[in-house]
Amino acid sequence: MTDNPLEVTTLEQLRRRTSLKWRAYPADVLPLWVAEMDVNLAPAVAESIHQAIDNGDTGYPFGTGYAEAVAEFAAQRWQWHDMSVDRTAIVPDVMLGVVETLRLVTDRGDTVIVNSPVYAPFYAFVSHDGRRVMEAPLGADGRLDLDALAEAFSRARRFGGNVAYLLCNPHNPTGAVHTAEELCKVAERARQFGVRVVSDEIHAPLVLPGARFTPYLSVPGAENALALISASKAWNLCGLKAALAIAGAEAASDLRRMPEEVSHGPSHLGVIAHTAAFRSGGEWLDALLQGLDANRTLLADLASQHLRGAKYLWPQGTYLAWLDCRQLGFDDEVRAGLAVVSDLSGPARWFRDHARVALSSGYVFGTGGAGHVRINFATSQTILTEAISRMGQALLDSR
Repeated sequence: MTDNPLEVTTLEQLRRRTSLKWRAYPADVLPLWVAEMDVNLAPAVAESIHQAIDNGDTGYPFGTGYAEAVAEFAAQRWQWHDMSVDRTAIVPDVMLGVVETLRLVTDRGDTVIVNSPVYAPFYAFVSHDGRRVMEAPLGADGRLDLDALAEAFSRARRFGGNVAYLLCNPHNPTGAVHTAEELCKVAERARQFGVRVVSDEIHAPLVLPGARFTPYLSVPGAENALALISASKAWNLCGLKAALAIAGAEAASDLRRMPEEVSHGPSHLGVIAHTAAFRSGGEWLDALLQGLDANRTLLADLASQHLRGAKYLWPQGTYLAWLDCRQLGFDDEVRAGLAVVSDLSGPARWFRDHARVALSSGYVFGTGGAGHVRINFATSQTILTEAISRMGQALLDSR
């Protein structure tokens, strides 16, 4: 049996890393913020990269191996047997793929709907490309509010032009895994209002026990939608750029309009690594999911013990937890303009300054995020316990 990938590196080893998570803050700060995991590479992925280096295989990407690996994974894991390799394209990463697919179905000035609170780059990437962002807030349970979504679809239609809906499936930051029933209703409403759906499924492999992932393109009515996926979150490959755009049967002609030069952006090593992850990284992923399942339970226990008054929203997927800190006396100073994930305010700033723990500020995720923090629990239980204990002690010391 594969060892828990979250328990094979020490804090000392992690401190040697030069990526954003481990270098953005001083060494006395425990980083539980940006979406990097504290793991070593899956052996199959590491072997594929080493072999490419040994062969000098560092040219331009070619072929459909990546798409074939995703199709095999989707059939095995999600029983989605209708993904067509012919309706795919490689793109540099999921967010740039989102921009490129939105360009296929909207024009500058058109409206793109998102479910707030949601991944902060949704706002920045969409806005910087000249589209108007409109929010359809999640419900109090952190799940899709289908009535709010239909209202947003209707309101956006009144602006004129094309309308798109950027779905986060599973949802970041609440960890909600949308059900097949929910997604069918989304597709029904999107058809009703003439809205094109683009589904960000970067966290799709990271669905934890008790939930089941449904690819949006697999539900009835979603044939005119587009989706993006990569191995970057589930196998910690964000530094090896490569993602896959997938079109439903009715959107194939749209995807064919994507400029050919977009496919030059992915790294060949990235394509090799992501292909290996989907094709041969299943055993490692299963061990990771068991470790994440244990960590979300541990985090619930630690929050109950040390952060009394905070509300922990149980994540069904991802390795990100949403914590409501408003009852602790915190709110965010919401700043004007577009926020980025590294911006700090409210409880996240306080915990950094007083507990030396780095979290993500809730307000950067849009309406409904103020007073919250997002916690990355993809780390060892030792680090997670130390971080939440520090936060609790800082609260006690402040009273």
